[in-house]
Amino acid sequence: MRTVVAKFGGTSLADAERFRRIRRIIEADGDRRFIVVSAPGKRFESDEKVTDLLLRCYALAAAGEDFEGALSAVGARFESIVRKLDVDFPLEAELDKLRRHLAGEPWRDYVVSRGEYLNARILARWLGFTFVDPEWCVCFDGEGRLDAAVTRRTLGAALRPLERAVIAGFYGADMDGKIYTLSRGGSDVTGSLVAAAIGADLYENWTDVSGLLAADPRIVPGPRTVKYVSYRELRTLSYMGASVLHTDAVLPVSDMDIPINIRNTLSPDDPGTTIVRRLPKGEVKYPIIGVAGRTGMSVIQVEKVMVSDESGFTAVMLEMLKNRRLPFEHCLTGIDTVTLVIRSDLLAPCKEELFEEIARRLKPDYLGLTEQLSMIAVIGEKGTESCDANVRVLQALTQAGIPINTINQGAGKLNLLVGVPEDRYEDAIRAIYAAIDDSMQ
Repeated sequence: MRTVVAKFGGTSLADAERFRRIRRIIEADGDRRFIVVSAPGKRFESDEKVTDLLLRCYALAAAGEDFEGALSAVGARFESIVRKLDVDFPLEAELDKLRRHLAGEPWRDYVVSRGEYLNARILARWLGFTFVDPEWCVCFDGEGRLDAAVTRRTLGAALRPLERAVIAGFYGADMDGKIYTLSRGGSDVTGSLVAAAIGADLYENWTDVSGLLAADPRIVPGPRTVKYVSYRELRTLSYMGASVLHTDAVLPVSDMDIPINIRNTLSPDDPGTTIVRRLPKGEVKYPIIGVAGRTGMSVIQVEKVMVSDESGFTAVMLEMLKNRRLPFEHCLTGIDTVTLVIRSDLLAPCKEELFEEIARRLKPDYLGLTEQLSMIAVIGEKGTESCDANVRVLQALTQAGIPINTINQGAGKLNLLVGVPEDRYEDAIRAIYAAIDDSMQ
C-alpha cells in the first residue's frame, strides 16, 4: 500500500459542508492515511479566520480586557461544525479550558494554536481516525525554534504504528510542554514534516486553487497552471510571493525526494501541480515556469572607488545589518558599488541610525536610498539560461516604459531578478508575462 499525506488548508475546512467535501476526497483514495489540518478559514469574503479570532482573544486577555465576545465567536464557528456533522465532541469543555487559560497568564502561541487543535480533534472523531497532537511530537527548543531532526524521529515513532491519523498543523512544543507555533501558513510545514517522518510516497497539499499559477491571477487574467516544477523553482516562487505553499515546506520532503502535489478541494479531479526533483519520463521541461514579485522594497547603494580592493568592506556592511537583526533580500556587488535590497518595513525603524554608521565607518563616496520598489523574479531552471528569454524580459519592460532600477542573475541561473518602481509593479508583471508566455508551454 502506498502512503499519502494530505494536508487541508483553512479554506478547505471553513464549515461543515467543506468537512463533508474533504471526507469524500479522503475516502476516494485509501492511500490517504495521514491527514494534516489547519484551523477553519474564511467561509466568505468578509468572514474572519478562526486564527484571527483567537489572536483577538489573546490581545484582549493580555490587555486585561473582556475577551468573551471574541471567544464566543470562536465557539460559534466550531459549534456549527460539530452540530451540522452530528459529531460527539466535548466542545464546551475545551472552550472552558481555553477560557481559564485566557483568564490567567495567557501564552500567545498556545491560544493561537487552539484552532488547529480543535479542528483536528473534531475531524479525527468524525472520520474515526486517531488524533495525534503535535504537542507530543513536533519538537521546539527552549527558544522556540523548530528542531526538524528530532521532530522527524518523534513524528515517525508516533505515526508509524498507526493505520490512519489526523494531525493538527501549525504548532508543537518544547521539552517542558510549552506550545510554540510556526509562522502563518505553517501547517504546510507540518504536512511536509509528517511526510518525511513516515517516508510517504506523496504529499498532497489541498487548497482553493488548482495548482501553481504562472502569475498572480489578480494581475494577469487567466494565467497558465504549471504542471510540474522543481523543488528549487517552487521555493523561489514561494519566497517571491506565490502564496500557494509555505516556503519552508519544501525542504523536509525534497531531502527524501517525496513529490508534492498541490490540489484544489473545490475541483478534486484537477491534477494540480506536482513538485519533483526530476520530471517523469516523457514529460517536457518548460524553460520558464512563472513570474512572481514582492512589493515594499528599498535599495541601499554604497559607492566607493575600487571598493572590491578593500578587504572586508562588504563584511562590515553585513555586520551592521546583523547587529540590528536586519535581514536583506539581495546583495549585489560591483567594482565600485555594493547594493542591498531590504524590506522597507524592516528598514524604517533603524534607517537613520544605519546610514549614519555606514557613513562614519565606511566613508563612502556616495550613499543613496531608493524606496517604493518592487522586485520581480522570472523563474525557470532552463529559461533563464537563455539569452533570448532575458532579452525579451528587458525589451518588454523597456517597451512598456518601465524603469529598471536593479537587475541581477545569480550564478545558479534559477531566476532573473529585476527591480522596478512600485507604482509600475502590476504593469511590469503583465508585460513580462506576455513576453514569456510562449516559453511556458
